[in-house]
Amino acid sequence: MDSEGKTKRLRERIKLALPVRVLCRESVDCEWVEMSRLVDVTPFGARFALKRPTERGRLLHLTLPMPRQLRCFDHVEDQYRVWALVRHVRVQAGAGGLPTSYEIGAAFTSKHPPASYIHEPSTLYDVDPLSRGSDLWQLREAEKAKSMPRSTETRLQMAVNFRIEVFDAEGRVVASEETVTENISRRGAAVWTTLKVARGRFVRVSSVETGMSLMAVVRGSRAGPDGIPRLHMEFVDKQWPLEGIE
Repeated sequence: MDSEGKTKRLRERIKLALPVRVLCRESVDCEWVEMSRLVDVTPFGARFALKRPTERGRLLHLTLPMPRQLRCFDHVEDQYRVWALVRHVRVQAGAGGLPTSYEIGAAFTSKHPPASYIHEPSTLYDVDPLSRGSDLWQLREAEKAKSMPRSTETRLQMAVNFRIEVFDAEGRVVASEETVTENISRRGAAVWTTLKVARGRFVRVSSVETGMSLMAVVRGSRAGPDGIPRLHMEFVDKQWPLEGIE
């Protein structure tokens, strides 16, 4: 009974507005760092907000002055450096429905990342249930079918005028292009483009006609039989409305 009570207390969220340094590797060649503050924390995870987008299943590296009694390792270090898996993302929208920040719920997983992350940082992961006596969540690679846009979604073979914007490590737009989709669904699209964007990168896509904007993650690229390259993207902060164009 005492052991169960202790475990329950350890899982309770503690409101601590601690500063946290968040490092995200979107792809092998692109990473960014953002400073934030915790909303709350437990020994097993934390909640905080980011201005840059991310998605469920991504690994982030956190550095923070975690209270030592809440740590699972590095009890004598000034800073707690831990890898964390994004478990929940809640979009905070501003005027016009544009995202202003992303509230992240992350689970602490380890002191070191898995080998698959080193080779491909856009790999998506899931966690095994936290067993009695465990200190950190155990990672496993997410099913590949779940890391791609759903094939069961209605996919319209039609051209929708898009603007694609690519960001640098500081969040500034460094490349953009107006193009059209090869096909589109509520959850993603394939677009013709001359932009070179690596798998795992986040981009902003906007409707040229309506100005509607949302964030997407690049899942892959390919050249079609016509030799023109396509980007395959999945929308991450909301769905694309198909009403009126179906």
